[in-house]
Amino acid sequence: MSNSVAKTTDARFYGRRKGRPLHKRKSHLIETALSDVTIAVPVMGSIDPQSFFTSKPEKIWLEIGFGGGEHLAAQAERNPTVGFLGCEPFLNGIASLLDHTDRRQLKNIRVFPDDARILLKALPEQSIHRCFVLFADPWPKARHAERRFIGPSTIPLLARVLAEGAELRLATDDAQLAMWMRDHMLASSTLFAPLFDSTTPPYDWVQTRYEAKGIKAGRQPVYMGFERL
Repeated sequence: MSNSVAKTTDARFYGRRKGRPLHKRKSHLIETALSDVTIAVPVMGSIDPQSFFTSKPEKIWLEIGFGGGEHLAAQAERNPTVGFLGCEPFLNGIASLLDHTDRRQLKNIRVFPDDARILLKALPEQSIHRCFVLFADPWPKARHAERRFIGPSTIPLLARVLAEGAELRLATDDAQLAMWMRDHMLASSTLFAPLFDSTTPPYDWVQTRYEAKGIKAGRQPVYMGFERL
């Protein structure tokens, strides 16, 4: 599978693409395994997510900003008949996910190593059956609020690709971001209906490293779910 991706002029990415130097094993996985699971987005036209997989999945789930990949890998292991798409622009996070998939021999994950909005615009309508946006960057300064992923520009994109009845699952341990996401999602009542909004995680929850770090620091996570109407 090609590792080339299309770029768009209106999808602006903020932040670093690479952090600490990678260990030898993870560097090797980036060099040898990433190209086999990378999603290539054409400059024009749409892509069929079912075509990414050798065996046709029953459903397609998407995680935007998968961080270290522990949640994505655990969900993929629990749901082997589901095809998983993961978006993450940070090389360190991608390397961590590849480490998980290699050790667990997971074959139902594909990766888009760039801004998720590029992929969202290329996916067909109603092609995604669940979407996760977990512990995204809160961008706490008011002048940076427009950089938060859940907002007026991306909610319609998510609504377009999510199938009727699909769940959009959100989580954060930042109170300001929780309020922001809640307000914008509730304002999109023609597209989404609330399913849950709680400090208790859903029954099939998988804790992320960022969540564990926040809890240790005394921050309370909030978990929200919305159904595509």
